Amino acid sequence: MRFIVFCLFFAVLTAKTPDLTPRDVHDKISEIMKLHASQKTLNPLIIKRSLNNFIEELDPTKTYFIESDIKEWLEPTDDLLKKVQKQIEGSDFSEFDQIHSAMVKAVERRKKLDAEINYNELPKDVKAKEFKDIKWATSTDELKNRLLRVRALQVNSAAKFNEEAKEKSLQRIEKRQQKFEDEILVSDPIQKERFILSDIMKAFTSSLDTHTTYFTPEEAQQFMINVQQRLFGIGAQLRDDLTGFTLTKIIEGGPAANSKELKLNDRVIAVNGEPVVGMDIIEAVDLIRGEEYTPVTLTIIRDTEEEGKKTEEQKDVTLLRGEVVLKESRFETSYEPYGDGVIAYVKLFSFYQDPDSSSSDDIEKAITKLKNEHKILGLIFDLRYNTGGLLSQAVGVAGQFITKGVVVSIKDENGEVQHLRDLDGKTVYNGPLIVLINRSSASASEIVAQTLQDYGRALIVGDDHSFGKGSFQTFTLNTTKNGPVNPKGEYKVTRGRYYTVSGKTPQLNGVQSDVVVPGPLSETEIGEKYAKYPLESDTIKENFDDDLSDIPFYQRDKIKALYKFDLQKKVDLYGPYIDTLRKNSAYRLEHDKNYQSFLKELKKSEVDEESASEEFGQNDLQLIETQNIMRDLLFLMKK
Repeated sequence: MRFIVFCLFFAVLTAKTPDLTPRDVHDKISEIMKLHASQKTLNPLIIKRSLNNFIEELDPTKTYFIESDIKEWLEPTDDLLKKVQKQIEGSDFSEFDQIHSAMVKAVERRKKLDAEINYNELPKDVKAKEFKDIKWATSTDELKNRLLRVRALQVNSAAKFNEEAKEKSLQRIEKRQQKFEDEILVSDPIQKERFILSDIMKAFTSSLDTHTTYFTPEEAQQFMINVQQRLFGIGAQLRDDLTGFTLTKIIEGGPAANSKELKLNDRVIAVNGEPVVGMDIIEAVDLIRGEEYTPVTLTIIRDTEEEGKKTEEQKDVTLLRGEVVLKESRFETSYEPYGDGVIAYVKLFSFYQDPDSSSSDDIEKAITKLKNEHKILGLIFDLRYNTGGLLSQAVGVAGQFITKGVVVSIKDENGEVQHLRDLDGKTVYNGPLIVLINRSSASASEIVAQTLQDYGRALIVGDDHSFGKGSFQTFTLNTTKNGPVNPKGEYKVTRGRYYTVSGKTPQLNGVQSDVVVPGPLSETEIGEKYAKYPLESDTIKENFDDDLSDIPFYQRDKIKALYKFDLQKKVDLYGPYIDTLRKNSAYRLEHDKNYQSFLKELKKSEVDEESASEEFGQNDLQLIETQNIMRDLLFLMKK
């Protein structure tokens, strides 16, 4: 379902230009720097990063510029950096205009090269790894060769489909390229200025650190959807098939499912009478989405067959837009029998909150339901691929497994430390607990995993470490409400770092697994330490014995009397068993031929996580071994 959201509602290159002016950009830059954790003033380093980032915003694939086109900005002199800084301070972005003009020339050159190149004679054995950390082409000949090799890679990928699908795939690629180039070459001066200023905002924010980001209005809406896992529309997955948008999935509980008038494989050709064939999918979806309880009419084509003859039926279907909650992408539960009870399994995909529900409430209800129906002997809490969400929800979710105490501490841009505590004194589950992570577990996931590890409540199993995002950001929109998006765009800014109760931050290093069980991402270079401009890691003092130092002194004694009761203690539930668990797991993995083949595949540079998983019986080998570790743990604890 996360894939559905991505396909339907997110495309950076197709977002409409926000309503920005040079003064707006100047003011937003000043505003963001005041809030940032460490970068407080414009300086040559930030200017240099911004120039380089702007170039990469224009040509992210490095298939337009030649190094000589942009050398003066890639390696700017001190005088140029001072000049650009002075310009920006005066709301003047003319240097960026010059880079954009160079891009216009590069696009025109690329069009000529595409016309000259014989794409029928493509090189063989082109590998995706060639384009990792690729440098700028140094000559026209090198650029032509790169274009040939890119096309060869695209054709090889498309060749995995049947001939019709292959042709459509290549047409989509050409369509995206054309749209991208049209945005660069736009002649309307207002649209051109807004496009450039939007890219300047993206270039500047990303120069401060890897998580400070500027969002166009459409991207801001998508960010809200990702946090809330909800949207207003018809509740269907669409696929761009050039001749319309095919319904590939209808979401349970949404307007499309409730009406029963739409069917899978229906092809949408118009929305409210406006043709959408050839339209970008983002624009088409914008037409479909709208205010709750308002009507939207889809003109569809449905393939039918009567007496062996295939025909096409065209009809209009009117639906009332409604709220679609993407529950499939929120959490899932299951269990497996063990002894006189079960090993429960709970997977959380993100840390969300909306007016009606939240991840902490949903996890509490899910575990309570499992407890009411079964005797839970052990619980595996799966946070793999969970890239985070709301900080308050990390506190709430961790609080389901501890009684009371500090969950996370945040140190802001001014060096002030504030502790976020679980205060209710209740746990939904206090038995044997394994938190399963991988290198994609990030942010709020790392808070929960490391906090439970700090207190000794959970054993961490999975990849050697998690993502390593220990910074926190604030967003200019309230993500728990569906407020209007600023037409000038929104931003997310890094305000500081967070630390768990031990005083450690996951920043850069991530959460370290107690028992390492490699998964599909275990050989992948993903994580904060691979980011462009990450914050450094540091520590604060531990807070197991919470002195309430961040509470005003005149309230401290009163709060302490209530708070100190039933405080979560640091325990060592799993220490006596870790060595045995590691040895048993290592032995099993070493003698599991399927797993060893899996690990060998991972070490191949071309393998990806999906193919690695698919080649080994569709089994989640990492989860299977985690279940084995839980069985071992329950046996050892009982013994």
